[in-house]
Amino acid sequence: MKLYKRKENDQAPVGQADPYLIKGDDGRYYLYSTGGYLFSSDSLKEGWEYDGVCLKMDGQKVCWAPSVIEIEGKYYMYYSSMDADTEDEHGQTLRLAVSDSPRGPFIYCKDMMPPFSIDPHVVQTPSGLYMFYCNNDVQTERPGTCILCDKMLDPYTLEGNPQKVVWPTLDEEIYMRDRFQKGQHWHTIEGAFYFFKDGIHYLMYSGACFRNPTYFIGYCTAHGPREADLRTLKWKKYPDEHTYAPLMKKNSFVEGVGHNSVIFDGDTCYVVYHGRDYQENHGEEDTRCARMDRMEIEGEKLSVKMTP
Repeated sequence: MKLYKRKENDQAPVGQADPYLIKGDDGRYYLYSTGGYLFSSDSLKEGWEYDGVCLKMDGQKVCWAPSVIEIEGKYYMYYSSMDADTEDEHGQTLRLAVSDSPRGPFIYCKDMMPPFSIDPHVVQTPSGLYMFYCNNDVQTERPGTCILCDKMLDPYTLEGNPQKVVWPTLDEEIYMRDRFQKGQHWHTIEGAFYFFKDGIHYLMYSGACFRNPTYFIGYCTAHGPREADLRTLKWKKYPDEHTYAPLMKKNSFVEGVGHNSVIFDGDTCYVVYHGRDYQENHGEEDTRCARMDRMEIEGEKLSVKMTP
């Protein structure tokens, strides 16, 4: 189901790509998307309003995939953006902005790491803070973008000992064939989201390019105590690294299904993701809208029944 119902003459963007949803300390729900756009509602399933751009990033442009975590009363937004004077998308740099409120404004604070670095997700566990994020790896059998995990010394500082936790293993994860040189097919694993439930660690991700028919949401699992170092877990793609078995992908009414977050409402789990209404020609406008469906968790198996 779509979360935001756009109205005629609405000033809101057409889409809400890379949606990240939290519940603020004020009890209201907040959804952040690429572009630094903010939407909010008192109800999880209805009443969503557009609140404008919540990120102040002077000297930067093209904000991608912001994620927000509350720590001791402050809200930390991790995102990637390009310097205003560059046109190279591989100049995307992972950055931090901070606010006293989930509404923002989030004020740019510092660069977290050099380019190319995207799609951060910071989580708090009993063993500390960890960041999942994406870098490129070309010195491998399947070159492309992969997911790494590093521990954080505090919300502003990475330990500097990242470990690669999810990487391409399938042809269906190819972003583009012959992208940078003949015979080198570029793969993409991105959009990490981590959660823990009943003794199992879950790490969700997106594979391929959102314009490709194989673009999908998949996930890994790992067993270990809640207080485990997330970098040292033995992550395993579900059902295995050689089988293309998407949790979610395009169907008869939605395509471009990917880049999710997860939120729990009591014992009920929801996956929040972007997807475009299925049609033959979308033009140049980004019409990936934030959508939400219930996700069932049965041991290592996740399942989602997507709704129009």
